[in-house]
Amino acid sequence: MRWRILALLFLARIGLGFQFQTVASVGDDLIVAFGLDYVGIGLMIGLFMAPGLVLALPAGYWGRYVSDRMMVVFGLGALALGGAWSSLASESWGLGLGRILAGGGFLFCTLYLTKMVADWFDGREIATAMSILVMSWPFGIAMGQIGHAWLAQEFGWQVPFQVASVYCLIAALGVFVFYRAPHDLPHAEGGPRATMTRQEWQLVLCAATAWGVFNAAYVTYLSFGPKVLEGLGQSAIAAAGIISIGSWIMIVSGAICGQVVDRFGGRTVVLTVCMGGAITALLLLSVPGAGFGASVLFGLIGMAPAGVIMAMAGQAMRPQVRAFGMGIFFTIYYAIMLVTPPAAGAILDATGHAEGPMWLAIILFAAVVPLGFGFQYIKNLPHAGIAKEA
Repeated sequence: MRWRILALLFLARIGLGFQFQTVASVGDDLIVAFGLDYVGIGLMIGLFMAPGLVLALPAGYWGRYVSDRMMVVFGLGALALGGAWSSLASESWGLGLGRILAGGGFLFCTLYLTKMVADWFDGREIATAMSILVMSWPFGIAMGQIGHAWLAQEFGWQVPFQVASVYCLIAALGVFVFYRAPHDLPHAEGGPRATMTRQEWQLVLCAATAWGVFNAAYVTYLSFGPKVLEGLGQSAIAAAGIISIGSWIMIVSGAICGQVVDRFGGRTVVLTVCMGGAITALLLLSVPGAGFGASVLFGLIGMAPAGVIMAMAGQAMRPQVRAFGMGIFFTIYYAIMLVTPPAAGAILDATGHAEGPMWLAIILFAAVVPLGFGFQYIKNLPHAGIAKEA
């Protein structure tokens, strides 16, 4: 049953990446339509993450009173509404408002889809399950990298937003009809309120920062990597296609990486090797003729531990405090994701070279390794209530 539930949640979560990628895929059209610069495009990308700063904690708390299923349905509906609003915008503020609405939905979906999988797979192949779940994000992004660019070229920049909104509505219906909660889940609503221990706070801080910088580096690569290839003579469509290769490959490599860690442990070793691969791929991207190989390396090695990092969130907390703890987790994640795209855009505007944002991504990927070691060290400290894992 849990694998069927995971498949349902995977399909629903594709809509998050599909809607997120709209601005990055039609960025040049938005520059013309709204008179934006690359800082403005970076801001529009980052606005998708802005609601998480103020909504993550309340959303985690509301989970005591509202079912996970309805939280996700609400989130997917907001994603659809935000995309539709952006498609109707005639001024940049309207586009930004649509992104904020969609970002609110993204927050609810991300928090509760992650919690759902943690609940279903607690103590049972959680790294594998999280790896599969988080691969839905690059799957949706890869769909958008190719599909949105084509839709915008053929029908106008508004259509990608509208198509992504329709997908989110269908996903909301699917979750509403087919999702069921696990029967053996500890009940956290009502009665005495469980509180997070000091160790759980420390683990959540490490896991959230690692997840934030990892994703911020990935989004920087997705948003500005095509510009590196265009500077080497590739067309916009070809550059987007090459960059998307990594996202397609990581769908498979991520699941394999999660299975390896579930079976053999060695999370910190895996993170060290994979972040080295990600950094190497970004360095190769600016080498003439190496774009394809760099993208393959990026997806095969660099992005493989995405689910392993996300699994740290589920392993950091007891089920009774998981909804609130996920609120803390995503508050930190969204703070990092909000500031990074505008910073990357500012670097590009200031330097005039797309390699500048890639150096920012390299620094962010490198930061994952010490955070992974810190998480493992804290987790190995003696404390009741949280199981150790190699």
